Amino acid sequence: MKSLIRWSATLGLVGSAILGVGFGQAAKVLALPQDQIIKTLQPVPVFTIVDAQGAPIVKQHENKQVTGVFISQQDAQNFFQQLQQQNPELAKQVKVQPVSLGEVYKFSQSMEGKPDGLNIDYVPMNDEVELAKQVMNQNGQQYPEGVVPLFVARVGKEQGYLMIERNNESRIPFFFEKAQLQQLLERFKKEKPDLASTVKIEVIPLEIMIATMKEKNDEMLTKIELVPSQESLQFIQSTIQNRGQGNPQGQPAPQNQQKK
Repeated sequence: MKSLIRWSATLGLVGSAILGVGFGQAAKVLALPQDQIIKTLQPVPVFTIVDAQGAPIVKQHENKQVTGVFISQQDAQNFFQQLQQQNPELAKQVKVQPVSLGEVYKFSQSMEGKPDGLNIDYVPMNDEVELAKQVMNQNGQQYPEGVVPLFVARVGKEQGYLMIERNNESRIPFFFEKAQLQQLLERFKKEKPDLASTVKIEVIPLEIMIATMKEKNDEMLTKIELVPSQESLQFIQSTIQNRGQGNPQGQPAPQNQQKK
């Protein structure tokens, strides 16, 4: 049987683009089309706290309005439970709402340049943050606090990104959970034992990846595929099974100021 996993050393340029990007002004003329960025982000569910109208609750931080977007549904539920204890009146008016990462990005873009615009604070999974710190320390790097880690693999003499082939398309999988990447690598090592010793895991923050897409119009960036966490995959499966029975997914809307 032909292997569905293959690797390519031609992606070094893409890696340089991602790792070298900053958070400065984006060169719009060089950016990927917004539709392409949204397409990449769309399959990933994230979770936020909203009121009955679908407006996210907001807090003030350093003179900015900020709303939290959780990568983990359980983390969002834990935050909601804390809110029930600390501010029960507000908790009665809000709920945990799933929303596509693509819609969050689209909303954040609509806020750009507005002095009173709402800022998105992505909340990573703590366990994955600790694993990401270990990986970056081993690679001689320092983990930037407050970011969402993505795990990706390089293989081969040229250290190209590991690619998978699905429906005759080559994709570069970026994982929210290290364990999922390790499962893929175990399969890869069995199919390509001569390359097993060349495998290297890297961490690239979600925020850096998005910023790169906004600044670089590189075809290879269109091959990135975000793989949701196992928890999120179970949520997606449950949503598909119950489609038509529940409420549609919401999205960030007008702002609801969090009470102290």
